[in-house]
Amino acid sequence: MSNETGLPLTPSQTVGPYFTLGLTPTGHEAGFGPLITNEIRGEGEPITIHGKVFDGAGKPVNDAMLEIVQADGDGRLDTPGFIGFARAGTGEAADNSYTFKTVKPGPLRSGEAPHICMIVFMRGMLLHAYTRIYFADEAANSNDPVFSRLPEDRRETLLARRAETAGGASYEFDVHMQGDRETIFFRHL
Repeated sequence: MSNETGLPLTPSQTVGPYFTLGLTPTGHEAGFGPLITNEIRGEGEPITIHGKVFDGAGKPVNDAMLEIVQADGDGRLDTPGFIGFARAGTGEAADNSYTFKTVKPGPLRSGEAPHICMIVFMRGMLLHAYTRIYFADEAANSNDPVFSRLPEDRRETLLARRAETAGGASYEFDVHMQGDRETIFFRHL
């Protein structure tokens, strides 16, 4: 099978890496840097979110790609100039961690807890996985229409823990793809 240029198509049943433009900070073909970074700038409290992605054996994954989508500090997605989207990989740091520099989002609607939507891509997965990051220091979590419906013993897998650092507020959020501590994944966000 080929496209209109006569070149063969990338097989959809095979996991890449075939095209990395904009996907990783150093793995791009064009030589002008990533098109999407791990930073979101806007109104709100500046925070850092960091963590690791673990496979079913509990080992850190060194080639996962994570995307986040979020509101600004006022809970808005339509603020002029605000782009609530960022991308980070796990293979750039020596410990295979990821980092996002962003702002703490406000709740999208009355009654919702502030949260960030995360999409996970990695080797061996032909379809990406959706999850959410909730903040452990938010009282609104218990009334959130999604979070409150989850099994109580599994909610912990969606909570980012806050720590104050010299650089400001930092939240740790690990993603476990399988196993006893498997992160809750959704069909869609």
